[in-house]
Amino acid sequence: QVQLVESGGGSVQAGGSLRLSCAASGYVFRGYCMAWFRQAPGKEREGVASRYNGAGTTYYVDSVKGRFTISQNNAKNTLYLQMDSLMPEDTAMYYCAARAPYGSCMADDPRYFNYWGQGTQVTVFS
Repeated sequence: QVQLVESGGGSVQAGGSLRLSCAASGYVFRGYCMAWFRQAPGKEREGVASRYNGAGTTYYVDSVKGRFTISQNNAKNTLYLQMDSLMPEDTAMYYCAARAPYGSCMADDPRYFNYWGQGTQVTVFS
């Protein structure tokens, strides 16, 4: 059974940092397109960052470029999202997502992702 389990959310002052983790079952993790999405109250789910496990190309939405970094630890089957210089507009529920490998790995449309975690809340206060 495919499982994605996020952790690491919390409340932080603007300018601070958080690191989110997503523990994935091995079948999902190897070779899959892995992504982070977020959803703020009243807004649509937005892609934040993505990458193929083991491949170099990464994708970031413009609003997080230079502040967020997506990475992975293959030995631990874990995906990370390092979030620095956080701003109040980053406040949202953050979700880990995965899909089978095809085409480019971009967190552009949540409908293309088959597997989802339960989410972890990130709150940034000013």
